[in-house]
Amino acid sequence: MNINMLREVGIALLFILLQAVVFNRIQLFGVAIPIVFIYVIFRLPITLSTSWVLTVSFVLGLVIDIFSDTPGMNALACTIVAFMRRPILSLYIPHGSDYVAEVPSIRGFGMWLYVRYALTLTFLYCTLLFVIESFSLFDLPYLLLRIVCSTLLTFVLILCIDSLSQGREKRL
Repeated sequence: MNINMLREVGIALLFILLQAVVFNRIQLFGVAIPIVFIYVIFRLPITLSTSWVLTVSFVLGLVIDIFSDTPGMNALACTIVAFMRRPILSLYIPHGSDYVAEVPSIRGFGMWLYVRYALTLTFLYCTLLFVIESFSLFDLPYLLLRIVCSTLLTFVLILCIDSLSQGREKRL
């Protein structure tokens, strides 16, 4: 195992711990829940094979399910987001361009490409999670409010985390 892999595993464990201990207990105005552990899925290298991305995402979601007492909801949503990661990225990258970095970040992708990438995946994850959780469209306005508010809160936190981590990597 090289030092970069150990660092990434440590970061993943940190985000799992933060999600389980801190962020799962936050619910702004009864609708917005920060879901920052999905940043680990966003940062998986583009060159990583799809089977590894799906496996890592499933295990990540399963661990969060264990700590959150949610029976498989996060595992399913994480797996679908991991599966859709590459098609969504190819949707935003112009064909024939080769400026994409190996690890998705603001610094590697540029601000607007990363914003579209992260916002789309965050929206997809929140939509999947809350639709699976409610398992019906009975209270559609409340469901849509939860999806939009949680997406925005999570997206802003992910941008802040990525900005902070990029600043730290510049110093190293």
